[in-house]
Amino acid sequence: MTSGSKKIFLFLLIFLAVGAIYYAFFKPTDNEQVSAENATPDAGIPSSIYLSSMTDLEGKPVAMDENKLVFINVWATWCGPCNMEMPGIQKLYDKYKAHEKVAFYIISDESAETVNPFIERKGYNLPFYQFAGPYPPALDGNAIPRTYIIYKGKILAQEIGASQWDRPEIVDLIEKQLAEI
Repeated sequence: MTSGSKKIFLFLLIFLAVGAIYYAFFKPTDNEQVSAENATPDAGIPSSIYLSSMTDLEGKPVAMDENKLVFINVWATWCGPCNMEMPGIQKLYDKYKAHEKVAFYIISDESAETVNPFIERKGYNLPFYQFAGPYPPALDGNAIPRTYIIYKGKILAQEIGASQWDRPEIVDLIEKQLAEI
């Protein structure tokens, strides 16, 4: 390699490095642009993160309470990991079910005829709902279980796959948020 070609190669390498640094640190991400576009003018909270068109297992429409700390779990009766994490969700729900600033939504796209016998057999006392329709982009996915803890339009915690939802870190996260309410 001649001296001139080494200089050109070095110049191109530096140019690529500067471009990579710019895009990594200075260019706004798509998430920042989307959240700014979807923010509601009055509250600055993107309403698209909350689910609409939910029903309870009797078919009655249910609105998600956007003013509470929201625990959402997307699951199915046939899903092994979903079944593994359900006892921990039940314990967490039992701890917060009477709290006026916490809402739980255990959501399936299965029919009530499928979900109700499962609930009776397992003895769960959770707020089960059905949701039909596309999930908001922030909650969309094809894997279950999917779980989110949301407050003021912001996802505080999320997990794809089974987790132990009554563990101390989750309780601490919820308690910290409730202390700020």
